[in-house]
Amino acid sequence: MSNANLFLQTIKHPIKFRLFLLSKLPAAFFSGVRVVYADEKQCAVKISYKWFSKNPFKSTYFACLSMAAEMSTGVLALAHIYKRQPSVSMLVTNIEGNFQKKATGITIFTCEDGSGIRQTIEDAVISGEGRIFTARSYGKNKDNEIVAEFKITWSFKVKSN
Repeated sequence: MSNANLFLQTIKHPIKFRLFLLSKLPAAFFSGVRVVYADEKQCAVKISYKWFSKNPFKSTYFACLSMAAEMSTGVLALAHIYKRQPSVSMLVTNIEGNFQKKATGITIFTCEDGSGIRQTIEDAVISGEGRIFTARSYGKNKDNEIVAEFKITWSFKVKSN
């Protein structure tokens, strides 16, 4: 089994994932961000409109939407660097959001850029130089309407020993 699949097994385990969130990303834990699907190529993350994620305008707070979008791309990146030798660091260097509708229920953000992320990481390892990749995540409501779109730019670099 690949290292990516080992990581994804942890993400798919509800208790292990919640403990991961609580220890590493408490804001996501308390906001209710949850992974609903993940493999090496795509990831879907949901955020619900509820007390902890709401804004005064009766919709999901933009920061919570951003968090879910970023996680849909970050899970893919983490899967591809998990237990990798040599170790690779990752960092968000830019984020752009476009909001099209009020998020008033469950919004599911999907990123299908796992192959591009994996290739960018491979290029960084082979070249020994940092590489960037801009992943896209689309948030849709229960009616399959786009609520928000995000572009999250990641930087990948081989860690120096």
